[in-house]
Amino acid sequence: MTNPDGPNGLRCLFHATVEATDEGYVVEVPATEVERGTLAVGEVYRVALLEREVAGPARSRASPPKEPQPPVEVGEIRYVEIEDLGKQGDGIARVERGYVIIVPGGSVGERVKVEIAEVKPNFAVGDLVEERFD
Repeated sequence: MTNPDGPNGLRCLFHATVEATDEGYVVEVPATEVERGTLAVGEVYRVALLEREVAGPARSRASPPKEPQPPVEVGEIRYVEIEDLGKQGDGIARVERGYVIIVPGGSVGERVKVEIAEVKPNFAVGDLVEERFD
């Protein structure tokens, strides 16, 4: 059977589970795909794996987030400039998309090196690692 989409076109589409073996992982091809002539034993094919849509709260961790994620991670080192002071006197720096990093002990105008200690959806807290890095 020839593929109407040419040699690089889609030959078949089916659901399968990735299974572990001692030497790797296996995706089992249904016998009907070979019996119909869509695929031939011994031939090499390119395989694309598409994530199955899961309804409800059991979504896969690989699914793209619906809302933008914070642009920093715990333990990350950042060089920032303190632009403002918060209500409790902490330094305020802004990074990508206006995301706020609170820097206790920072002063307006300082350019400091911080290590991100805590990350929340709308802000992070960074510990001073080095003051004035000009």
